[in-house]
Amino acid sequence: MKGPAMRRRHLLALPLLLAGCGLAERPYAERRQWPLQVPRPASLPAAPGGRVLLVRTFSASPGLQTRGLQSRGADGTVHTDPYEEWFVPPAEGVEDALRQWLVASGRFAAVLAPGSRLPADLVLEGQLVTLCSIPAEHRAQAALALTLLDHAASTTPRIRLQRTIAAEAPLAGPDPGAAAQAMCAALAGVFAQAERLIG
Repeated sequence: MKGPAMRRRHLLALPLLLAGCGLAERPYAERRQWPLQVPRPASLPAAPGGRVLLVRTFSASPGLQTRGLQSRGADGTVHTDPYEEWFVPPAEGVEDALRQWLVASGRFAAVLAPGSRLPADLVLEGQLVTLCSIPAEHRAQAALALTLLDHAASTTPRIRLQRTIAAEAPLAGPDPGAAAQAMCAALAGVFAQAERLIG
């Protein structure tokens, strides 16, 4: 009785052993993280006596809540890479990058982050709408939906701007590093338009 029972047990365990061997042979995919940095061409000092701008926390469109780099196929389908990702959630990174861009624009006395106790003349709200590469078309896209509120005019904030701003940048190659760089370049185009509209 012991012999057949043991043989049955070994046969039942065989698929698990084979599956384990297959997993061991599968190559390990290392997760890589890319900085979401959008440097300005030039940096200017703050404007003395200028307006104070508050940049509120940005939201993200569906699919952009995760950190994985996004790409769009020729058929329009969007793919999020689980192993190639931004250092921070993209909406958070874009918000911080735009704030730094506007600080360096020289158009404002100060550019504030949420939680600041300083009174603001202008308040900027935003949503990250698009941030992806399109390898089949050798380009990357970025888009922000922005709302600018004027708090200085009266006790009731007035909407000064409500617009979606988009820009593109060339994609140098198919690798994730080139994709991240192209997406940041597309964001620079969006930020330059936003600066002109806000300032």
